[in-house]
Amino acid sequence: MTFKSILDEIENNLNKILSDLSISDVMFSVEPAKPGFGDVSSNVSFLLAKQLKKSPKEIAEILSSKYSDCTSMLVLKSEAHPSGYLNFFANWDKLNQLILSESYLDTCGDVEIGNGSSVVVEHTSVNPNKALHIGHIRNIIIGDTVSRILKKADYKVNVLNYIDDSGLQVADIIVGFKHFGYAQEPPDGKKFDHYCGDDVYVKTTEKYEQDSSLEEIRKNVLKELEDGDSETAKFGDKITRRVLAGQLETCWNFGVTYDCLNFESQIIRSGLWDEIFEKLKEMNLIEFENEGKNNGCWVIRGDGKEEDKVIVRSNGTATYIAKDIPYAAWKLGLIKDPFNYEKYEKEQPNSRVLWQTTLKNTEKISKDFTAEKVVTVIDSRQARLQKIITGLMGKFKSVPDAYNHLGYESVTLSSDTAKTLGLETDGKQAQMSGRKGLYVSADSVYNILKEKTKEETKRRHPEMDDSEIETIAHSVSVGTIRYEMIKQDLDKIITFDLTKSLSLEGDTSPYIQYTHARASRILEKSGRIPTINVDFTLLNEKSELDLIKNIGLFNLQVRDAAKNLSPKVIARYCYDLAVSFNSFYEKSKVLELGDVELENSRLCLVNSFKIVLEKALDLLGIQSPDRM
Repeated sequence: MTFKSILDEIENNLNKILSDLSISDVMFSVEPAKPGFGDVSSNVSFLLAKQLKKSPKEIAEILSSKYSDCTSMLVLKSEAHPSGYLNFFANWDKLNQLILSESYLDTCGDVEIGNGSSVVVEHTSVNPNKALHIGHIRNIIIGDTVSRILKKADYKVNVLNYIDDSGLQVADIIVGFKHFGYAQEPPDGKKFDHYCGDDVYVKTTEKYEQDSSLEEIRKNVLKELEDGDSETAKFGDKITRRVLAGQLETCWNFGVTYDCLNFESQIIRSGLWDEIFEKLKEMNLIEFENEGKNNGCWVIRGDGKEEDKVIVRSNGTATYIAKDIPYAAWKLGLIKDPFNYEKYEKEQPNSRVLWQTTLKNTEKISKDFTAEKVVTVIDSRQARLQKIITGLMGKFKSVPDAYNHLGYESVTLSSDTAKTLGLETDGKQAQMSGRKGLYVSADSVYNILKEKTKEETKRRHPEMDDSEIETIAHSVSVGTIRYEMIKQDLDKIITFDLTKSLSLEGDTSPYIQYTHARASRILEKSGRIPTINVDFTLLNEKSELDLIKNIGLFNLQVRDAAKNLSPKVIARYCYDLAVSFNSFYEKSKVLELGDVELENSRLCLVNSFKIVLEKALDLLGIQSPDRM
């Protein structure tokens, strides 16, 4: 249980004291203490002040006195702080052994929140008409990291990628190929997804602006896409799958994999909407409008001052939300699964099997990618639509939090980075737009970071062979991008800067990875295999205890991140853990001490740090190189 053990011991003893005082139903907290407040502190005194008609300080003194009579294995003493907090000081001899011993276990950091229940995490969901840009990567990395954290928290996780292969943006590239004569093969050396986005899509949309009459061609193509048997639909499927293959290559390069691909075109043709439409009417969740601007339409009433949302137009055609509602219901297992399943034609790097839906009447393969709970990662601009779907799913399932929208803000580029990548800027950060071609592909950012890392690694380690440099450059480049995408609060816009993100100082992935490499180097130089058969009482310096405490907080951080769907919690934990190790490194020599027992104890601590940091970074999808 690591540091949670002392928190549980204190909470149990405080509840016993309150029970003896005939006090109940007090929801106090017991938390790792801030500097100057011991090792653990509780706010219990503040919550009792009104009831006992005493100051928090007086109550803390009473409780501290009574706590001295409690049985304590992990607490040396309690103390009333002048502010009123009740503080506790750990028995570090015993806590050291508990924390460091558990860190060596495979289950280190595991928490039982999900208890084996199922959850769907849907992310990526990029239109298959272009390459992924750096803004898309935030969605992808958030979704992948959340799915890793939920697995660590004992959820059975299904990761889905929704392919919008029947929308306007797909229609645009079909118009480009079929009506404007763009070649179906890209120039030599260019990925097909880049070619479609940079050339076909952007130049086709430019032609619409020059000639509005072309909109009629676009509308016809869009209509033909919905007919699965049309030549346009067959051609669209061929093109979008080639784009999708390029997008998946990018995702796989960033360490992101999936369980199933779901295609919008199949959802439209499956008949799911008809079933959901009838259910919406039966449950009175939609209303038919007989007057006003929405006359003849089926609408979802808006909350408060929000406008009503048209779900079926007066001509009988469904709006785009009609595609999302049946898909949401399918993810929660609320409707019969109309799909068959087949393996995707390419294998994912980690051998995780990737399935895809199909409506083909091939040999029936039954799979279940539904779940009791759904987390959908979609940017905050879709908040209203997601709010509507969340509300509907809560009513369908009678569970308010069954469907969850995890929103996030956009990614911009710093002016320096925009210039480096060939984008014009007015001196401020650059906003991206796929339609206007104002974006930077994730592949290009990765390649530039990789080249910079290779140059720096060669400079620092001229003795390294090219393959090792290549491996290090890949892990650092991927780590850099992933960390920058998740270290911020989700409701904050990210301004991505190539130079700052590669710094070996401050809150960056290379700083954390370099700290791991530093620990690996110490262990390598020792020539020993660290064990937990050491004297834990020798670890009593402040820098040692601070590091041990941070190691012991791992499962608490996983619990917090899982409960709040917050990848930033783990990113912050990795940084804090690295900072505490570097403080230990500066103040506590490990080797050549002339004291073998102390060396072994400190090597045990170094290895414990290395193990836990690897596990924490793995939750972020970041590799832990032994050399940098």
